[in-house]
Amino acid sequence: MTLTTPARTGLPTRLAAPAPGWELAADVCVVGSGVAGLCVALHARAAGLSVAVVTKVRVDDGSTRWAQGGIAAVLDPADTAEAHARDTEVAGVGLCEPAAVRALVTEGPARLHQLIDWGAGFDRDAAGALLLTREGGHSADRIVHAGGDATGAEVMRALCEAVHADPGVTLVEHAMVLDLLTDAGGRAAGVTLHVLGEGSEDGVGAVRARAVVLATGGMGQVYAATTNPAVSTGDGVALGLRAGAVATDLEFVQFHPTSLYLGPGARGQQPLVSEALRGEGAVLRDGAGERFMVGAHPLAELAPRDVVAKGITRVQLRDGVDHVWLDARAVPDLERRFPTIVARCRAAGVDPLTDLVPVTPAAHYASGGLVTDLAGRTTVPGLYACGEAACTGVHGANRLASNSLLEGLVFAARIGAELARGLPPSAPAREAAPATAGLLDPAGRRTVTDTMSGRVAALRSGAGLAEAGAALTALARGLTEGPGADPGVASWEATDLLTVAGALTAAATAREETRGCHWREDHPDTEEDWRVHLDVQLDDDGALRLTRRPVGTPVVTPW
Repeated sequence: MTLTTPARTGLPTRLAAPAPGWELAADVCVVGSGVAGLCVALHARAAGLSVAVVTKVRVDDGSTRWAQGGIAAVLDPADTAEAHARDTEVAGVGLCEPAAVRALVTEGPARLHQLIDWGAGFDRDAAGALLLTREGGHSADRIVHAGGDATGAEVMRALCEAVHADPGVTLVEHAMVLDLLTDAGGRAAGVTLHVLGEGSEDGVGAVRARAVVLATGGMGQVYAATTNPAVSTGDGVALGLRAGAVATDLEFVQFHPTSLYLGPGARGQQPLVSEALRGEGAVLRDGAGERFMVGAHPLAELAPRDVVAKGITRVQLRDGVDHVWLDARAVPDLERRFPTIVARCRAAGVDPLTDLVPVTPAAHYASGGLVTDLAGRTTVPGLYACGEAACTGVHGANRLASNSLLEGLVFAARIGAELARGLPPSAPAREAAPATAGLLDPAGRRTVTDTMSGRVAALRSGAGLAEAGAALTALARGLTEGPGADPGVASWEATDLLTVAGALTAAATAREETRGCHWREDHPDTEEDWRVHLDVQLDDDGALRLTRRPVGTPVVTPW
């Protein structure tokens, strides 16, 4: 069944940009340098393929290095893959794809050990065994961590060293990806990109490749406050939509329950207070000092993230406050176990050893993305997606804690295996079609982020979503009425954000139920009729088209 969205039209099907003035070639072009992108690069190199890694700032500047909690994997003999799968599917509230979950939990331990072989060091006990902790939604201790609460930084250190040591990997840093290049048959043939004058090339150029892998991370910057870094502007999903790829589950944006509250005017990236802290005994309290999650869920503060975020939001609405309190004063050996969090809190004037920590939900993770099969293939031949930019079907309506780095490890290896089976010969890219609309003036970016935070955040309603849709439609219509902004990074990012905001809002408006991290106050129940994915595509005229797809129904056809 197709759901039309006639009001949201005029989104560009290609970014207005100068013609490429330089190019380089590789067998595989990987866009993004987090755990997903770098692992794909290493697997492709193991298959003997040359690789170009395009990254927006520096190779270690994405979301991965900010990951505090760890990587979920079944390592305890008392734990089972079945239990990990069950926890994942409970968190996903009926929208997980069972085959993808099965691949995640059964292949995860081996991929973790491969990461260790690549040089990553995780925390161990005196006997040398990996230390395991528990996070929200998990029924067993299965989270490995590094440096206490600096897992992402250690993962990135190891992967960056491995990539830098391989002469078959070409790094293109300070480069924003623009659009997909395709050959005469419509297969991916590379990307256009803009290097910001910091790399070996400058200005708009092209990477020609026999396969393109989008591993660009999330879209948290579509909101005014997020735990995501500044580079997370949804570039990969926006590129995929412009190329005709199907995205799905975009309405399921996970809000991390506990970002550090820095005041009412705080915007952009907010410090994360990992739920591993709650896994070690920290509790949530309201202004009166009462633990409000007790009785709200059997796991209390360790309930799945959507449950805890909703619990906090309810207290904030009830009491008319901007934050609640996290009490970590009883956590054993707090400063040694969580040095990064303690340091960040102290920098904000709060000492977790003696003070209650002010926390509030913030946009954290996109459970949806470009839909893929189990080999990472999108609906566009030659185009793969991995990590947060992809929707493998693992996360459903709400990602289980610490499954994100694990997903990157597992599906990067699956993409590597697919690439190793063989790639078609290099084919010339066909001439790009002209852009169908202008660019969003960078000044419009604030309208996008304020609209999304005010109307499409953790708590949604039909009226609020209609207001958001009208505001975004007005911006989209403005793109077609004038020349738009001058081409440049600021306008390209703003346009990408408008594209993903429009798609996200369209899906959230269409889904008239509450499920996982999609919370509709006007439709408070989870409905069996809505146990479907909402697929989103951008038509040739820039209109968004939504289609309902039952769980278990594949959308990627064999290339």
